[in-house]
Amino acid sequence: MEASVLNIKGQDTGKKVTLNDAIFGIEPSDHSIYLDVKQFMADNRQGTHKSKERSEVSGSTKKLGRQKGGGGARRGDINSPVLVGGGRVFGPKPRDYSFKLNKKVKQLARKSALTYKAQENAIIVLEDFAMEAPKTKSFVEILNNLKIANNKVLLVLPASDKMISLSARNIQKTKVVNASSVNTYSILNADTLVVTEKSLDIINEILTNKEA
Repeated sequence: MEASVLNIKGQDTGKKVTLNDAIFGIEPSDHSIYLDVKQFMADNRQGTHKSKERSEVSGSTKKLGRQKGGGGARRGDINSPVLVGGGRVFGPKPRDYSFKLNKKVKQLARKSALTYKAQENAIIVLEDFAMEAPKTKSFVEILNNLKIANNKVLLVLPASDKMISLSARNIQKTKVVNASSVNTYSILNADTLVVTEKSLDIINEILTNKEA
């Protein structure tokens, strides 16, 4: 599959790049995508939820009534879960939600996500560029030139670029990531994937490496 390379003015540079069919043209695996996205979201959960059990609630431990003959349940002290203001039974406790996922599954998930974007014609290959100073107005102009200003955009760069990152930071629907750290969730969450030429080389290298 071939794609035209555009410049930041939205013009066709006349250059063509080949999107590797082993990455952008595979049979997508929805289950791999599900597992990878599930792991990503689980890793981002704080897991700090906590409720108080009866031993942690503030209150007297004096037994409220006698064991038998009261005509009701044997409820013990005022911290009993059956009373209003008492402890909670089997409430949430702090825990780690993260889980392990095989590298090959994660790799397949990223390839599947990229394949879906390629099928939707939602990938723009952009000529490598740089910004002399952080300027949001200039970055918005680039988005307008590419006709994606109203889309959720994921811009993939070959390496961290402070000027570009600062320029895009205040744009709500735009996210800038490095090619080495792009993940399945970010790809699927974007309407349009903008990849620079060098970034495309890095993605090819990472996803064609069996040990990636």
